[in-house]
Amino acid sequence: MLFQTKPAEAVSDDRILHWLALLMTPGLGTKRAMDLLERYGSPEQILRLDARELEAAGVAPAVASSMAAGCSYAPAAEVAERTKRMGAETLCWADPRYPARLREIYDPPLVLFALGRVELLDTVMVAIVGSRRPTAYGQAVAERLGKDLAAAGVTVVSGMARGIDTAAHQGALAARGGTVAVFGCGLDVIYPAENRALAERIAREGLLLSEFPTGTPGHAQNFPIRNRVISGLSEGVVVVEGKQYSGSLITARLALDQNREVFAVPGNITSPASFGPNLLIKQGAQLVQSHEDILDGLGAEARARLSRQATLPVEPRPAAAPEPMAHLAAQVLVFLSVDKPVSIDELIESIPHASPSELIAVLFELEEAGRVRQLPGRSYVKVWSE
Repeated sequence: MLFQTKPAEAVSDDRILHWLALLMTPGLGTKRAMDLLERYGSPEQILRLDARELEAAGVAPAVASSMAAGCSYAPAAEVAERTKRMGAETLCWADPRYPARLREIYDPPLVLFALGRVELLDTVMVAIVGSRRPTAYGQAVAERLGKDLAAAGVTVVSGMARGIDTAAHQGALAARGGTVAVFGCGLDVIYPAENRALAERIAREGLLLSEFPTGTPGHAQNFPIRNRVISGLSEGVVVVEGKQYSGSLITARLALDQNREVFAVPGNITSPASFGPNLLIKQGAQLVQSHEDILDGLGAEARARLSRQATLPVEPRPAAAPEPMAHLAAQVLVFLSVDKPVSIDELIESIPHASPSELIAVLFELEEAGRVRQLPGRSYVKVWSE
């Protein structure tokens, strides 16, 4: 299996099977299932009804016939077994661990599949979302916000997509804080594949979450659906870069519909990547210059929960480099910027007294210390630390 973790705690297999059977009934849909649950009280009661009773309750004839015949129990049993084998847990609507804030939204998932620290669902959560093709500035901001929020006791939620999502998760992990990755596919399907190592780390140190059964591929239509879960879990949503019709703006609109706070990081007005957050600010979203703006903008209850936790710790300094390497490292840090990548050739030309091998050695040490980051094409940016 993909993840080797301890087995999930024992749950009522019969009860989970009924919930999964309801979930996996083709054509039923979450809203109709919720209506039936409100009327009949439990999946067991619903699935005992005959086709005529189901039709009278508003279920389409073909769907009613399938439900009455018990056609969804076999695939439900397969999903239950695969979920257990990978060490994940199945949280149905009736489970007390099902996140309270998610219950509030218009169309909450019937079932959640969770791998990792399920207790994170009972913490103060903030989502960070944005472009899959961020600028160096956007990536640095997302990682820094993720790190600072996690250090302040906030659980960082995102979708583990490449770009801003990845940076936000990595920032939270760097602070040894909580982070939740919400999938648009089954927990055993890593998308994008390049984030496999990140997913495995989040499974150990954070939480992987999905409403889609194991084996569900990452179809394009699944990701807008999962965005309502990202915003629904969270006290607020922070948008870091995104075009006019991007998924991050869809998440922001969902957050507004769900009565969540919306925050946006301003960007260069000439950059298409900044159109989305700048527009949100124009429309009334809270402008973000630091994580403190986000903390200040949260609801009173969330702030009260966080007020009892430790304040943001002082960032540890990297070990001092031996002279004259320390002086060269300081020069490199002065020359690099947070939002403009600098190539190794530019560094060599700008610091001519240092040899290429010395510069490469210093850059490696600064990367190890978390002070600079290498980007594709052997270019570098300084990590935002102040």
